[in-house]
Amino acid sequence: MEKALSFYVGVLGFEVTYTKGHNPDSYSIPVFEIPDGAELGFVILSLPGQPRVMALSSIGKIPLAPVPHPRRSAIVLDVADPDKVMADSRALGLHVYEEGRLETHDGRIGREIGIVDFDDNLVVIYLIAEAE
Repeated sequence: MEKALSFYVGVLGFEVTYTKGHNPDSYSIPVFEIPDGAELGFVILSLPGQPRVMALSSIGKIPLAPVPHPRRSAIVLDVADPDKVMADSRALGLHVYEEGRLETHDGRIGREIGIVDFDDNLVVIYLIAEAE
C-alpha cells in the first residue's frame, strides 16, 4: 500500500480520506470475489471536488495471480502538469507510455499518456490545450 500511495498521493495528488483494516463482514469481500482466508484492507482516496472517488485495496494472506492482459479498465485523470506527472512516475520506476495526441469527441486537441502503477493497473492522464 505504501508504494501505491507514493504514486496516487505523491504524484497524482489524491488525498487519503480514510483507511480501514480487515472486516470479515465487508461488502467488498463478495463483490470483489475475495477468497476465504484473505485479509482485506483499503484506503479511500479523494481529489479536490471529488470526495471518495477511488479505493485502493490490499489483499493479504493469500497469493494473487497476475491480472491477464489486455487490461480491461483504467482510471482517466485530467492533470494540470503532465510533464511533472510523467517525470515523477518515471522517478518511481513506473512504466510511462509514449505520449499520444488526444482528440476529443467535440474536436478539442490535447495530450494523453498511459502510466502503469505498481500493481499493473493503467492510469491515463490527459490535458486539453487551451483555445488560443
